[in-house]
Amino acid sequence: MDKLDNAIVLARVLDKFADGVQPLGEPHGLLTISTDPAHIIAVLQFLKTDEQLRFNYLTDITAVHYPNQELAFAVVYHLHNLFQNLRIRIKVFVRADNPIVPTATTVWKGANWMERETFDFYGIQFEGHPDLRRILNVEDMDVFPMRKEYPLEDPNRVDKKDFYFGR
Repeated sequence: MDKLDNAIVLARVLDKFADGVQPLGEPHGLLTISTDPAHIIAVLQFLKTDEQLRFNYLTDITAVHYPNQELAFAVVYHLHNLFQNLRIRIKVFVRADNPIVPTATTVWKGANWMERETFDFYGIQFEGHPDLRRILNVEDMDVFPMRKEYPLEDPNRVDKKDFYFGR
């Protein structure tokens, strides 16, 4: 089997999904593509099971909050081809008022806890998830702490006042 590289992976994915996938670049050599919630499971399944690509290891699922954009959240998947040591990043952008993405537990059972963590910190709803509930924060918490809608520090803290530091 030929040595895989980003150009081969991108060509194969674009050939399969045409307009359903867009290349975003290769920061630090890591091929990054985007798709939408309607295509994400098919893209993940293809990357995992294609005989040439074989991205068989789900490294991580997380999210990024872009509060000033219309598509305010990006759900980010990192996959690894362990046979040829090649990685890929897939981003799915969703609106803040409806952050819903299908669950990847249908492709990888290990996505379960990663999706729960992403839900816990960002509020992303993973449709079809078998047990979507908080995993690290308390159950009755009504906020999602990694969203960029909260101040970085409590303005009422007295230990951060300038006069304590001679200013």
